Amino acid sequence: MQSLVDRLDGLLYFPVTPFARTAASRPGRVDLDVYREHLRSRLAFLDAADRPGPAAVFACCGTGEFHSLDVQEYAECVRAAAEVAAGRVPVVAGIGYGAGLAATFAGAAKEAGADGLLVMPPYLVAGSAAGLREHYTTVAENTDLELIIYQRDNVTFSPDVVADLAEIPNIVGFKDGKGDLDLMQRIVSAVRDRHGEGKLHYFNGLPTAEMSQLAYAGVGVPNYSSAVFCFVPDIALAFYHAYRQGQTGVVNDLLDRFFRPLVELRAKAPGYAVALVKAGVRLDGLDAGPVRPPLTDAAPEHVERLAELIREGRRVLTEHGIGTAA
Repeated sequence: MQSLVDRLDGLLYFPVTPFARTAASRPGRVDLDVYREHLRSRLAFLDAADRPGPAAVFACCGTGEFHSLDVQEYAECVRAAAEVAAGRVPVVAGIGYGAGLAATFAGAAKEAGADGLLVMPPYLVAGSAAGLREHYTTVAENTDLELIIYQRDNVTFSPDVVADLAEIPNIVGFKDGKGDLDLMQRIVSAVRDRHGEGKLHYFNGLPTAEMSQLAYAGVGVPNYSSAVFCFVPDIALAFYHAYRQGQTGVVNDLLDRFFRPLVELRAKAPGYAVALVKAGVRLDGLDAGPVRPPLTDAAPEHVERLAELIREGRRVLTEHGIGTAA
């Protein structure tokens, strides 16, 4: 059977999780009908002749507000993603917390049809090298699904620990959300030195990863998460294919006129890496509802600025003769 990572060479889609609005305009239960529509609309780009994508669906991860989902909601979302994907692309589900809860979510993901797992940091604590090695070893032993481990927030791996974990057969990928390129280069080097080329597949997991992807590619990290694909799939795919084909004019114009201003807007408030994406999905015509606390929805003036940036990004595409989804 083809390994999970062999199927992940492309733009990676991290859908939002829509929530119904209550009478008090607070987030209610997951709206599975809207979720399926969100998935269908984005997977329709698989049929594009010139810039196809995405390569995978990463359900219930950071952009999907994993932290706010109970196990039943989580299983429903993963099952919906697997049904809509229908084997055309793999579905990777997020798991996290301590090893016991991670095993519970991993079991729910497998039963719901997930093809693999993205292992987010354990809850709150920052473990030692030995503790991290034991935690991720235990998580891997509790499932037969293939795993991508995720360095971010309270988890920072040493190169030796990543090389140790690469020995575990079902740990197949490493995603970085720290942004320390020196550390990332040393991790890639340590794994290569001990295991040879190709033992792990590496991903850039920073928010708005397009902004840093050129630098990540230079240290051996070829692919990245694209939250932007949720709300401007045409811009996201144009950037991805221009980046892979070395079309520096398209890449630089999108970085200068869309992605850099978007990152600056994202910095306006905590949680905007998710809240702005959901706002963008609403601007694109699908009401994905509010974010759940402790996140807060984007301020109206910031949503207005986001709409301006989307228009500017599409002007870039027009100037380069690239069709849009608008």
